[in-house]
Amino acid sequence: MASDAPQGNWTLAVRHRLDDLTWDKLLPTEQPVYVRSVVYSFGALTLGALAVIIASGIILAANGPPWWFTSSTGAFVRALHYWGVQAFFFFMILHLTAQFFMGAWRHGRSRTWILGVLSFGVSVVTAFTGYLSRGDFFSQWNQVQSKDAFNGAGIGGWFNVLDNGQIYGLHIAVLPAILVALVSLHVVLVRRHGVVPPYPADHGEEGETP
Repeated sequence: MASDAPQGNWTLAVRHRLDDLTWDKLLPTEQPVYVRSVVYSFGALTLGALAVIIASGIILAANGPPWWFTSSTGAFVRALHYWGVQAFFFFMILHLTAQFFMGAWRHGRSRTWILGVLSFGVSVVTAFTGYLSRGDFFSQWNQVQSKDAFNGAGIGGWFNVLDNGQIYGLHIAVLPAILVALVSLHVVLVRRHGVVPPYPADHGEEGETP
């Protein structure tokens, strides 16, 4: 256990924690019967949409704006990226809502829940910088309209929405790296602790027939 590690030896503590991540937990072949519910598929669908976003985003970043504005293939990949984002948020909100009502923080899963909520917050900021990086009138209008809000909040000095280079760099490098790290830790904790079981059935007052 991690408590057996000498105090201050964080590398040994990490090794002890990783010992719990056996292949049976990382790539399980069997799951509890309640996992057959569609509610438990929202997280996997969110990850699938994230994979589409990352793959299409890499292609878009590699070819640049002239390609996705003038090429039919570029326009298709750009649309794939856009609709991947819509699917990502659709499934993620379903996943977050379902896990909230299922009490996903129970049985020592509080960190898993917190990482999921943080991932949602970073995703919103990442999507916002993406809308500002589109390079069309829509993104320019959003930049101008949101400028005063950020200045009023006191963060316009270091988060300048009118600086296209800064916004583009945040969108394709900094924020995705943070998001992938949070999601990866979230998935590792899910695999370590298992998916949260449903609440026990309520059989009524003691002595009543269920």
